[in-house]
Amino acid sequence: MENSRDITRLLEIMAALRTPGTGCPWDLQQDFASIAPYTIEEAYEVADAINRDDLLDLKDELGDLLLQVVYHARLAEEKQAFDFGAVVEAINAKMIRRHPHVFGASEERSSTAIKARWSEIKAQEKVARRAARGEVADQPNAAGLLSDVPLALPGLTRAVKLQSKASTVGFDWNDPRAVLAKIREETDEIEAALATNDAVGAREEIGDLLFAVANLARHLDGDPETAIRQTNAKFERRFGFIEAELARRGIALGDADLAAMDALWNAAKLQERKSEPDQ
Repeated sequence: MENSRDITRLLEIMAALRTPGTGCPWDLQQDFASIAPYTIEEAYEVADAINRDDLLDLKDELGDLLLQVVYHARLAEEKQAFDFGAVVEAINAKMIRRHPHVFGASEERSSTAIKARWSEIKAQEKVARRAARGEVADQPNAAGLLSDVPLALPGLTRAVKLQSKASTVGFDWNDPRAVLAKIREETDEIEAALATNDAVGAREEIGDLLFAVANLARHLDGDPETAIRQTNAKFERRFGFIEAELARRGIALGDADLAAMDALWNAAKLQERKSEPDQ
């Protein structure tokens, strides 16, 4: 069997996997809901390869993500809803429709105008989708500004999406320092809840704090999910240094006290700073 750079071969492979009697028993058991978690996982693995600047891994992870698209399209085809060709057709039409400054007559090419036009076209698409579903314009929540922000998004990502949507109608701060003041306010509220042993209230305030932190990241043109992934990696790296150094000294991890581990943590930080190119 020859390898192919053509998408047709991948579609044939998926069809074979899903063919009753001769296909893969595991693949035949799957549906949209069971495959969805893998789709999310593959998207994160693409992001991880990008963060690591590993182009070899990125090629493989993009293939895995493409497989997810093919998988969902095959499931839809079996339900006679749509097929992979319809997915491609839809995204082609959307990209052309949303870029009139490239494919249409519009000559407005400023970033502000392009962003405004993009939002206008998306709003038109939303109305058209509601009409296709038979929804009426005054149906509760059908046309709400935040109604199309997916619930399944990671919490921090969804927070940014909600905030960005609200900002389009002026519900936003103009200065990131105002967001920082909100963060301080939320930490004060957590402290107040802790002072009264109100664990439930403290947990709620932590949610408000995370929302405010995500907002600050947005105001600084950052992505909070990327920021926390980078910090997670930093934590793993520094904790690994602690483990390695304790092992070198013949000390079991569970036998080291917090002061000793904290000192090693600071040593790891110092080592990282010395290894930075600008140091």
